[in-house]
Amino acid sequence: MEAIQAKKSHWKFKIFLFLCVLAALFALYAWITLSYSYATGKRAGFLQKFSKKGWICKTWEGELVTGAMLGNQEKFQFSVRGEDLANEIGKNIGKRVEIDYDQHVGVPTSCFAETEYYVKAVKTVNDPTGIPGLNSNGNGQ
Repeated sequence: MEAIQAKKSHWKFKIFLFLCVLAALFALYAWITLSYSYATGKRAGFLQKFSKKGWICKTWEGELVTGAMLGNQEKFQFSVRGEDLANEIGKNIGKRVEIDYDQHVGVPTSCFAETEYYVKAVKTVNDPTGIPGLNSNGNGQ
């Protein structure tokens, strides 16, 4: 009878150990994908949308409209991890901004962010017309 009990507890320990190793590997993978960036870059455009989203893991998500106002527009979606940077970005809704970002490919869950583009800095761009290549008089440069 004691031999059967010893086998059961031995299997429970193996399952527990396996789950611990699995959790450690997941944590290591998440740390690697968040620590090293695949690419880094800048984007400029109008900050159209910025909100804190999520049921359990709340993340700051935004949308930048790039390209000419009346022409070919592209939406660039990004994520923000820090509260201070999120507050700074929130003050610039509707304005033309330039953002610096890192691209993190393969992040395992959306608890860290919904996109793979993590903003690390933002600055307001002075563009009175909002149309690249056009000055405030409506003339070209």
